[in-house]
Amino acid sequence: MGEPIISLRNISVSFDGENVLQNFNLDIEDGSFVTLLGPSGCGKTTTLRIIAGFTQPDEGDVFFGGAKINDLPPYKRNLSTIFQRYALFPHLNVYENVAFGMRLKKVSAPGALFKQNVYSKEEIRQKVSEMLKLVSLEGYENRRVNTLSGGQQQRVAIARALANGPKVLLLDEPLGALDLKLRKEMQVELKSIQTSLGITFLYVTHDQEEALSMSDVIVVMNHGEIQQIGSPEDVYNEPKNGFVADFIGESNIVDGIMHGDCDVSFCGARMTCVDKGFAPEEEVDVVIRPEDVIVTDARDGYFSGTVMSTTFKGVHYEMMVNIPDQDEDWLIQSTVAQEPGKLIGMRVDPENIHIMKKYYGDYASDETDEIHNA
Repeated sequence: MGEPIISLRNISVSFDGENVLQNFNLDIEDGSFVTLLGPSGCGKTTTLRIIAGFTQPDEGDVFFGGAKINDLPPYKRNLSTIFQRYALFPHLNVYENVAFGMRLKKVSAPGALFKQNVYSKEEIRQKVSEMLKLVSLEGYENRRVNTLSGGQQQRVAIARALANGPKVLLLDEPLGALDLKLRKEMQVELKSIQTSLGITFLYVTHDQEEALSMSDVIVVMNHGEIQQIGSPEDVYNEPKNGFVADFIGESNIVDGIMHGDCDVSFCGARMTCVDKGFAPEEEVDVVIRPEDVIVTDARDGYFSGTVMSTTFKGVHYEMMVNIPDQDEDWLIQSTVAQEPGKLIGMRVDPENIHIMKKYYGDYASDETDEIHNA
């Protein structure tokens, strides 16, 4: 693995005396699609703005390609930023919007870390044509941007950001203003563009599905701290703590006791699991994903509970089940519906019982990050 394209070292920043990031460290590999994922106020937008040069950290250093860039102004950093608000120029057509940055300032030669040369008129024409083809907007050069759909406008913004030849593209909730169907289409488009160009994408979102579907690496954040870094599969299947398990997808998180290796008790039952390395009789969080619960007859389950509600979700049913002896409510997903009021049994295979260190933090988050970066 080579040197990271971006490194943040011991970054701290506060607004109005309130810490947003504290001793924050992160490496971003060249050519990867990395997503900063977390609730509002967790520091993800501030992290993006520090990398872009729009926000200066109180402490710590920012490195780009191994060079320290704390004092380098945003326009000299070889990166581009796309925001949720596209910031297109309504008085310019599509061609001029895409070409705008190339006409305005110095741009980068292929592979350069910092802005240096200026494109000729012909090079601008070729680059705009190339970028519009990349985002499937060939033939739209003379269209006014205010006549385009939201998805088309977002494509123009992407083309404009990529026309400057950045080594890194920063994307701050870029799909938030689109409807669900178009958002899903654009997720596929963005991942395809990133793969074809091979440049680094750093993406900010609070949408778990968006992060899971596009990312090579997910950085889960809460209250200015990194909770877990990993592939989408690792973050979903092996969450490091209760916050990650609760934030990424749906989870049933219950109190448990690890008696020894692969030996856990929770919800009144003692069961075999596959986790090791905990202290004898250690209190732990036990995570069960809703899709991993097997519904049985009441007498055949490890637990029994009463179905409180059943909701059809298209490809499966979601059922809320109360385990009366433990005063626990579990969410279950199954392709077979169970009637409310019915007593059912529940089983879980050992490999689907996830044991993790007790998480004593809270899941709430304030709005500090968004307030200061609106």
